[in-house]
Amino acid sequence: MKRKALTLIAFIFIQILQAQQIDPLLSKDSTAQAVWVDSIIKNMSVDEKIGQLFMVQAYSNKDKAHEEFISNLITKYHVGNIIFMQGTPDKQVELNNKYQEIAKVPLLVGFDGEWGLDMRLKNTYRFPWNMTLGAIQDEKLLEEVGKRIGEHCKRVGINVNFAPVVDVNTNPDNPIIGNRSFGESKENVAQKAIAFTKGMQGVGVLANAKHFPGHGDTETDSHHTLPTINFSENRLDSIELYPFKKVFNAGVGSVMTAHLSIPSLESNTKLPSSLSKNVVTNLLQEKLGFKGLVITDGLNMKGAANYSTSAEIDLAAILAGNDLLLIPQDVPGSVKLMKKALEDGTLTEDRLNHSVKKILKAKYLVGLNEYKSIATEHISEDLNSPYDEVLHRRLIKSSITVLKNQEDILPIKNLQDKKIAYVSLGNDEGSDFYQMLKNYTKVDKISEEHLSVLLQRLQKYNLVIIGGHKSNSNPWKSYKFSNKDLVWLQEIARSHKVILDVFASPYSLLQVSSFTNIEGVVLSYQNSKLSQELSAQALFGAFDLKGKLPVSIKSDFNLGDGLEVKGLNVLQYTIPEEAGMSSEKLSIIDKRIDTILSEKMAPGGQILVAKNGMVVYNKSFGHHTSLKQRAVKNSDVYDLASLTKILASLPMIMKAEEERKISLFSSLGDVLPRYKNSNKDTLLLKEVLSHYGRLRSWIPFYLNTKDEVTGENSVKYYRKKRSSKFNIKVAKNLYLAKEYRDTIYKHIVDSEQRERVGYKYSDLGYYIFKEIIEKKYNKPLNKLADEHFYKPLGADRMSYLPLARFKKNEIVPTEKDDYFRNQLLQGYVHDMGAAMLGGVGGHAGLFANANDVAKIMQLFLQEGSYGGKQYLQPETVEKFNKRYYEDKKVRRGLGFDKPQLDPDVKATCGCVSDVSFGHSGFTGTYTWADPATGVVYVFLSNRVYPTMKNSGLVKSNMRTKIQQDIQNAILMAE
Repeated sequence: MKRKALTLIAFIFIQILQAQQIDPLLSKDSTAQAVWVDSIIKNMSVDEKIGQLFMVQAYSNKDKAHEEFISNLITKYHVGNIIFMQGTPDKQVELNNKYQEIAKVPLLVGFDGEWGLDMRLKNTYRFPWNMTLGAIQDEKLLEEVGKRIGEHCKRVGINVNFAPVVDVNTNPDNPIIGNRSFGESKENVAQKAIAFTKGMQGVGVLANAKHFPGHGDTETDSHHTLPTINFSENRLDSIELYPFKKVFNAGVGSVMTAHLSIPSLESNTKLPSSLSKNVVTNLLQEKLGFKGLVITDGLNMKGAANYSTSAEIDLAAILAGNDLLLIPQDVPGSVKLMKKALEDGTLTEDRLNHSVKKILKAKYLVGLNEYKSIATEHISEDLNSPYDEVLHRRLIKSSITVLKNQEDILPIKNLQDKKIAYVSLGNDEGSDFYQMLKNYTKVDKISEEHLSVLLQRLQKYNLVIIGGHKSNSNPWKSYKFSNKDLVWLQEIARSHKVILDVFASPYSLLQVSSFTNIEGVVLSYQNSKLSQELSAQALFGAFDLKGKLPVSIKSDFNLGDGLEVKGLNVLQYTIPEEAGMSSEKLSIIDKRIDTILSEKMAPGGQILVAKNGMVVYNKSFGHHTSLKQRAVKNSDVYDLASLTKILASLPMIMKAEEERKISLFSSLGDVLPRYKNSNKDTLLLKEVLSHYGRLRSWIPFYLNTKDEVTGENSVKYYRKKRSSKFNIKVAKNLYLAKEYRDTIYKHIVDSEQRERVGYKYSDLGYYIFKEIIEKKYNKPLNKLADEHFYKPLGADRMSYLPLARFKKNEIVPTEKDDYFRNQLLQGYVHDMGAAMLGGVGGHAGLFANANDVAKIMQLFLQEGSYGGKQYLQPETVEKFNKRYYEDKKVRRGLGFDKPQLDPDVKATCGCVSDVSFGHSGFTGTYTWADPATGVVYVFLSNRVYPTMKNSGLVKSNMRTKIQQDIQNAILMAE
């Protein structure tokens, strides 16, 4: 008995506490608020008071007649509140100012923007749906998105936003809530709603908890009919009402009453809960103690509109205890009926005053007592700022949920062993997902009409990424996949390792008959461009994954499931602001590009900028040639020229030095017998790498193969067709005698040394290093670089001999050669010496796009690590990125170029740190990395088109000017 008595006392105590909740409509200066409210209401006529009860729908995409209609409601019927619907933000602001100007009492402006203004207004920002947000574990992010949506609302004059949805969606077949809910956990829904509310109300916009007392477990849509909820009071109290009670305690400013039939709360099953005094007054306001603004759901919805006439519904809603009538359908008729009710005592003036005072308190709370018109300038920029995308990206990254990770298939690594195919299922696009996947490695999209053909084509792949894509246009779109898609999924998984990435409601997983054969299951929730791009990055380890499932999926996956997967330190792709840079300042590069093209410094190119491992600028510009027949694409590859030195030869030299196959203090005579007793015998490898070895800058080997009489390529050395004797392919239909390779090396051995000791840039050292590396590893340099670096890095757009790997139209031509090969060079190395070695030189011959150049540079920047693999030891990178002859005025490190010591030299912008490093290339290429700022910069072009006489790019120092622009774009806070 004692225990029962204590339980009863506790229950009564809780009820008293709930009934004594703090009034969420009270402002900090409550005394001044009360004075203002009293001063307004005492001067109001009955008609003006009744007018305060209505919130009519206004559009900013309708004609003048509609504007006059709304104006008339405000002036003639004293309507005190409006809810803006479809339109544009600029027009809405214009109308907001117009309607506020003619209102005697400032209008409370409402809006239905659960995921932002985009829910109703064009050209505004869209944040993720609540179901997506429900997967996030960091409530601070929910507070941030609430705050940002509130700031957007405030910018266009909105005072109350009908969000958040606090319905607990326990029914997967719910046709109208679904993705609009934070999920099926009452605790999670409450926590997310409280955080969202705190953020939005913190910037002065009232939040609205909807749809009271809970619309989550319905199978019909109250827009079209009256849904019935057949649950007991205990069930409703423990599940549906739980998050409402929590957000009430947290101070939410308003609540929306739903149009539902709830027999356990209202015996009249035809009476919508929004019109029920038992629900609106007895339960909501008396039992739960809610003192905020009580607003009906839209009274144009069939769930309410089918009950009676519009005027009778409006009166019934007020009598039930609502304060505000949302979207009333007959204001004149309702005013007339309410005045009649006042006369006959059905509605008392005290009851009318009660709601009017609450409405006025709300208006004071949101600052309408000091109303100022909304600024009309820069609306679009204010509503679509880089910060919005940064926040959006953080939300998506935090939501992506890994439900299965068999054999640690995620993140995808060991790329050298992977042959990856992508298959798209569903009825919506997955192109953004696929394009982003290709930034990490070679991924082939396989699409077929017949399953048998698809399975046959997939046989050569050992990993299949399946994207499940459904429409992202609105949250109530069907999430269900076709039976065909479901069958295809199982059949592919039966014979392949599969990662399934679903860009749809988590409920879509209910359709999957078995997950047994699916190694990886990822839930990305929405099919937006950002979701697709970020999820593709996540699969390759661009960031940590820690989302948790907000609903349960049969017995397969439980509520709250979600495996944490660590990232691999690979490149991310984002906007400048996320990496601490300014989009506006970085856009100056676009103007540089215009100059490059207009002044014909190069026909086209690629520029990539990354900071802290985040690619923030990655653009292709112009065309392959001046004929403008093919625009440059990000996937196109350029002749890198001398960038080959640090992207191919140097990594292998560093590896060989680590493995003690060579020593930097060895002499050439020690490592290559042919240099013994030559004038280069005692040259240290360290000296050669530093360009301090007195070597000649280069030798024009090709001139020695010219006919002395005709000046043409000598038939002694060349043939148009390959043969066993002439098997070195120099260019199209041009083959060099195979023994000439030794002749080239002999020329280098026999070449004179420079008399002056000191710095002199030379290609010859890299002919030598190529020979050293190939002898030490007994394999060609191109294969070594590919096996040890490019393949495991996923640098599939980086290669020697590009015609063997890429389509010809993906390779940007360099020069119209009229001095040696007498043809347009496309897919054949521009450097004459490298060409005479068959296209594989230690100093030239490498082709790539900017993205893959950045991977190698990022590897160096990350002290030899990339994608979870340590390619080189940190001390090795440090050793090579050091000047050893600085006292001799040699700016170079070991292989790496370094910032100039002489201010008159323009090796860099002069704005990078002394620990930075990089290289430039004769064809118009340049790359640089700076550990001090975390910046990687890649510039690729074919400035030698049409001929190498085209020196505008070099003379203008355009590459280093862009480097200065990049430095200027770094935000000071960084």
